Amino acid sequence: MPISDEALTFLKPAHRNSFQDNDALADTVKAVLENVRGRGDAAVREYSQAFDKSDLERFEVSAEERTAIVSRMDQAARDDAEFAIARVRDFAERQRATMLPLEAEVLPGLHLGHRVIPIERVGAYVPGGRYPLLSAPVMTIVPARVAGCDEIVACLPPTAHPDMVAVCHLSGADRIFRIGGAQAIAAMAYGTESVPAVDKIFGPGNAYVNEAKRQVFGTVGIDQLAGPSEIYVVADHAGNAEMIATDLLAQAEHDVMTRVGLITTDRALAEATIVEVERQLTDLPTAGIAGQAWRDYGEVVLCANEAAMLAYSDRIAAEHLQVHTADPHATARKLRNYGSLFIGPLASVVYSDKCCGTNHTLPTLGTGRYTGGLWVGSYLKVCTHQWLEPQGVAAVAPPAVQQSAREGLEGHRRAAAFRAGHNRLGL
Repeated sequence: MPISDEALTFLKPAHRNSFQDNDALADTVKAVLENVRGRGDAAVREYSQAFDKSDLERFEVSAEERTAIVSRMDQAARDDAEFAIARVRDFAERQRATMLPLEAEVLPGLHLGHRVIPIERVGAYVPGGRYPLLSAPVMTIVPARVAGCDEIVACLPPTAHPDMVAVCHLSGADRIFRIGGAQAIAAMAYGTESVPAVDKIFGPGNAYVNEAKRQVFGTVGIDQLAGPSEIYVVADHAGNAEMIATDLLAQAEHDVMTRVGLITTDRALAEATIVEVERQLTDLPTAGIAGQAWRDYGEVVLCANEAAMLAYSDRIAAEHLQVHTADPHATARKLRNYGSLFIGPLASVVYSDKCCGTNHTLPTLGTGRYTGGLWVGSYLKVCTHQWLEPQGVAAVAPPAVQQSAREGLEGHRRAAAFRAGHNRLGL
């Protein structure tokens, strides 16, 4: 719904937006893709040396290496990873159970239906990043395993923490390659001597990875184009400034371009949250990142009423949207656009980021207006089919013949009429 300017007051406006001119980056990525497509492993090796300072003789992690890496993993870290894997698997299985094949006789003799078919071979890009984000491979690999994909190929930068390789293995990757960046996307899209070409690529990455996914789309499928992370909170007088500030900064420490925001109907809460964010930044170890994100991309918006608050939230369509209102479930039912919704003060984004079971790969930059996040259905195709008996041909042939004739498509008309004629002969 439209919002009047008078209904919004920006107590802390964002000073930058997350949309960037990436012409130079696009040209660089195009060259990488073309080189890998033409020269295969040799080009991948050159880019690995140039970008990752890595000179691997063999890209693929062998079965023996995988076993050894997992055995060296800290037990507490492994326990946490396996907890997350179990939770993501359980939720993906519950989602998969809702996707059923269909067979229906919609008219006498006219049978329509669909099958739910796993994508044959998928690629999971696992980012390296500043920290070893052990949840990243869980989110892209486990749903593929639940979906029933025949082969799961994982690529991660050669500089990634060994535990990332271990979690790729524990999550169910069939093959793991130490290849990062745009060259990894190229290898999975086109195939090389070492890396098999996949049918669809999943997983977030840096700007080069994102641009590479954009450019290979069509040759292969992709899950989505991921922008910088986002968290917004919608709140009324029931919101707690300390909790909201804590949650905003927790997400802001991901990246200096993270978008964080509070949308509220309560001026006191808005003002208190601004003060609280600044206070918490004084002793946050990651303040160098989180503080810059807050300064450049953080916003606090005071809305004249609930309708304006909900409308502005739907305009933003935040990747992560927390609801801190007196009746959070009632508020949640009125919201339409978001990546994932966190209802009530006990539902923190961090639980979904790490281990509660919902997927943390979500739409950003307003794309929550038309799509949801990664889920088991992303790894499945719903493909229709049909078959007819004589009664069905008798029902559909006349309108098909007539419509084809009106459109001047004589071949179509003959194909429809041929079956109708043979139908009268009982063939």
